Parts: sequence; C-alpha cells; structure tokens
Amino acid sequence: MTLEPHDDLALALELADRADAITMARFGAADLRVDTKADDSPVTDADSRVEEMVRARVAAVRPSQTVLGEEAGSSGDSDWRWVVDPIDGTKNFARGVPVWATLLSLQHRGEEVCAVVSAPAMQRRWWATVDAGAMCNGRRLHVSAVARLEDATVSFTDVRDFAGYGWQRGFDRLAASCRTMRGFGDFWSHMLVAEGAIDCGIEPIVNEWDISAARLIVHEAGGRFSDFAGIDRVGGGNVLTTNGRIHDAVLACLGDGGPSSPPRQVREP
Repeated sequence: MTLEPHDDLALALELADRADAITMARFGAADLRVDTKADDSPVTDADSRVEEMVRARVAAVRPSQTVLGEEAGSSGDSDWRWVVDPIDGTKNFARGVPVWATLLSLQHRGEEVCAVVSAPAMQRRWWATVDAGAMCNGRRLHVSAVARLEDATVSFTDVRDFAGYGWQRGFDRLAASCRTMRGFGDFWSHMLVAEGAIDCGIEPIVNEWDISAARLIVHEAGGRFSDFAGIDRVGGGNVLTTNGRIHDAVLACLGDGGPSSPPRQVREP
C-alpha cells in the first residue's frame, strides 16, 4: 500500500487497525506472556508486537519519520515523529479487563497533527486532526458546558499516585470542591472529557506516550490540556484535561501542593 505524504490520518487509522488485530487476538489468551519491566510495570507480548508493527510500517512507508514508543524508546530525531503507546492500560489487558487502548499520534516539531485512540474491546475509537475536530465512532465530539467545579465530575487513575508524587493536598482540595470523583483512569478519563461525558481528567504522573494523542483529541473537542502548572505541553510529568470552563478552578485547587519537577519516566498502568 502506497500512502501520499498528506495521508497522515489514513496511516494512523491503518496502524490502529493493525494494532487492534494484534491486541484482540491476544486479549484473554491462555498463553499470554506477561513480563515485569525494571520499573515494576507489566509488559505483554501484545505490547511488544504492536510497537514492532508500528515501527516496521512507519519505516516502510515514511522512512524519514521517527518513532517514540513506550517499549523501545526513540528511533531518532526528525521534524516528524510518531508517538505510540501500544497498550495503555496493560494491567487491565493482562487481567482481562476491557478498558485499554492503543494510542497513536503524529507530531510535527512537537505539535500533534493527527491522533488516534483505539479501544477495540470497548468497540470505541477516537481520532482527530488539527483544525478539523475530534470524532468517536463517526460522531463529532464536544466537551461539556459545565461551568462550575462544584457541578463537575473528575476522573483519575490510581488515587495513591497523588500522595506518592506529592500532590495529596491539592487532590484533597479538588475532591472536596467537585461534585463527583470517579476512577475511570488512563486514556479513558481524557476521552470522556472530549466526549463531554465528564468534565476533568487528572493524572499526577505520565509519560509523553500516555498523553500525546489525548492532547490533540481534547483540544479538537474544544477542551483544555495542561500540566499542573497550567502549561500546555506533552513532555511528561503530570496532566490535566478539562472542558476549559473549570480548568482554572482545578489549577487553583492544586495550587503549589506538589513537586516542581516530577519524574519524567514512571511506572505504567
């Protein structure tokens, strides 16, 4: 298959299709291999196969572009870079919980131009291209209109990480200020923000491959993305996505209650 240079989303969707075929074939498999990485996080044979596929396909059709992946790091430097988390939610995947996804984005000089989040066990796929809006299963997305934090639903991943990375005080203020707290976790928190189903997704520690795709999808759905200091970046650390209207109120709850330079690479979910 030959792709034209402008077919970025077509390639991203193709990669997602190929990833889904790999992951669904291994999801729930009796012989699924689960290893433990140096950071004590799990990695399965499906994680490795998906990332190897992405790297091979990009090398075949876009040889000048590079790949940053969770399992094998960066393949080099270029203005155009694919960022891949082969399975976000590997612990869920390994236990048979269907909440996991392949995350893919294409960056040009550090800014996402297209992104796909594919969760085949949930039969959901989200995608976006810059200045063209965000979609889920063919439906255009828009964030919620909730304007007050006291009416908002907030989602997090592992609640223990807020204490572990020095953000417990800010998290407690947030929990006391919002209407509902739910632990949807990982990519799903941010996709629910983009859908308008919830109003805020928050994680005190992430890597770039965890959030690059979410950044564009949330932006294109009309939301806001930043770290806990209010800076819109994807270099890792921590992340906050909202409908935009409550973003400053969430930042005010977090205040200065955490470390100024969190670790940039951490255990994976």
